[in-house]
Amino acid sequence: MKIVSIAISKKKGTRKTPVDEIFISKDHGLEGDAHAGKWHRQVSLLASESIEDARRQGLDVTFGDFAENIATSGIDWKAIPIGTRVKLGSTVLVEITQIGKECHNKCAIYYKAGDCIMPREGVFARVLEAGKIRRGDEIRIVQEHG
Repeated sequence: MKIVSIAISKKKGTRKTPVDEIFISKDHGLEGDAHAGKWHRQVSLLASESIEDARRQGLDVTFGDFAENIATSGIDWKAIPIGTRVKLGSTVLVEITQIGKECHNKCAIYYKAGDCIMPREGVFARVLEAGKIRRGDEIRIVQEHG
């Protein structure tokens, strides 16, 4: 289980731009990202396998196109219960707060990609411990909830 992409954007509802590393602040999220702030969806995570599936179905998409902050390999996020704590790299600790989301209107991502998988397959987390993460960092489940 590892981080294969990290991405941020200045505005909500737009695709994110990949970066190699970033600082994640406690109770805030990724520095410079529009979704960071005092709420329960500070970090968004999506399986790279889901992005590959969308590509195989003919969508012209890559990392950041679904507005995910972190794309991962080796984790089925839909099967991870809310409340589970996950270590990103050596210092960042997040807690899963939401699985999927409701989209109230079709954003730029939907129109560019032809679909958006985040509402069905993305998960969201709040940041419990800060630190820097890098592409290629390990991910560990440190506490299963339930």
